[in-house]
Amino acid sequence: MKKTALYENHKNSGAKIVEFAGWMMPVEYEGLRQEHLAVRSSVGIFDVSHMGEVEIVGKDAREFSQKLSSNNINKIVSNQAQYGLLCNHGGGVVDDVIFYMLSDDHFLICVNAANTDKDYEWIIKIKKEFGFESEVINRGSDYSQIAVQGPNAVSLLVKMMGNEISSIKRFRFEKIDWNGVGIIIARTGYTGEDGYEVFLPWDGGPVFWEELIKQGEVLGLKECGLGCRDTLRLEMGYPLYGNELNDITNPVESGLAYFVKSNDKDNEFVGKEEIVKQLKYGLEKKLIGFTMVDPGIARKGYKLTEDEKVIGIVSSGTHSPSLNRSIGMGLVNINCDENNLSVDIRNKYRKIEIVDIPFYKKQ
Repeated sequence: MKKTALYENHKNSGAKIVEFAGWMMPVEYEGLRQEHLAVRSSVGIFDVSHMGEVEIVGKDAREFSQKLSSNNINKIVSNQAQYGLLCNHGGGVVDDVIFYMLSDDHFLICVNAANTDKDYEWIIKIKKEFGFESEVINRGSDYSQIAVQGPNAVSLLVKMMGNEISSIKRFRFEKIDWNGVGIIIARTGYTGEDGYEVFLPWDGGPVFWEELIKQGEVLGLKECGLGCRDTLRLEMGYPLYGNELNDITNPVESGLAYFVKSNDKDNEFVGKEEIVKQLKYGLEKKLIGFTMVDPGIARKGYKLTEDEKVIGIVSSGTHSPSLNRSIGMGLVNINCDENNLSVDIRNKYRKIEIVDIPFYKKQ
C-alpha cells in the first residue's frame, strides 16, 4: 500500500485509515456526518495526494490535449482549468479529469487515483497513434495535493497567504510562493462549496496541512476523510469514475453532455465520431437522480426496477447528511416510466421518486 506524505499527520489526528485505490487513506476523523456538515457550514480540509498528475510538455501540447479532451481546450488560456473527459475510441470514458493550462506548451492533467497508471498509458498510446511530439510525464509521486473546501475556505487561505488569493476566479489558478515553497493554488473542488485545491511539492504537504489546522481553528475547520468527500459530491450529483462513468458508457448518458463538445468543429477528440453516431441513432440509457420514498438506502449495484422488471442499476447511493434523507443516482433504460420505479433492496421493492440533480442547493 502506498502512503501520502501526510500519512503520519492523519495517524496523529486519530483518523480511521482504510485502503483506497492502492493507498492508505483517512476515511474519517471525528465522524462522517460532522465532517460533511463542517464543509457545508465552515471549512474542511482533505488530503487528496493520492490523485494522479500527468504533464504534457512541448510545442504541440495544446493540440495533444485537445485530442484527449471531450471539452474544448482551445477556449482556455494560461492559468485556467477545465473539466473534461478522456474518451476511448468506442465513446466510453477512460477517466474524467481536469486540465490545467500552465502555458501554451505545458498542461497538467489531474486524474483519478485508481486510474493514474491506466491514464498515463492511454495518453502515451494516443501520443504514438497521432504522432504528437510533446513529452508525457507521470508526476504523481511529485505532488502533495490538499483540498480546502467550504464557505470559510477563502478566509482561511487569505489568512495564510494574503488577499490576492481571494481574487482567483472559479476554475482559475495561480502559481505562488508560500514560505519558500512554490505551489499551484486552483479555485476548484469536488464538494459544491467554494474552495481551493493546492498542489505542493510532495514533502511540503505536512507543513501546509498543520498550518491550515492552526489558522483554521477559529473558523471551525475540520480535517475530513474520503467518507464525506463522497457524500458531498453525491449531494451535488457529481459523477464518480467507476460509478456513473466507465469504459463502455457514453458520457452523454451519464449526464455530462455539457462537457462533450461534439458540435465544435475545432474540437476533434478521441471517441467523438462514435459519440456522435450514438447520439444520431439514439441513446439507450440515461442518468437519474432519486430519493427514497420507502425506508432504506439504495447502495451502488442495487437493481432499479419498473413493475419488478430490471430497467437499470444504482450507480451511487447514500444517506444525505445535509438533507437528512436517502438519495441516489442510477443509470436506467431511456424509455422507462419514471413515475413507477423502485429499487430492489435485499429482494424487497422500495419505491423511489425521481428528483432534479443537484440534490443539495447551495445556501
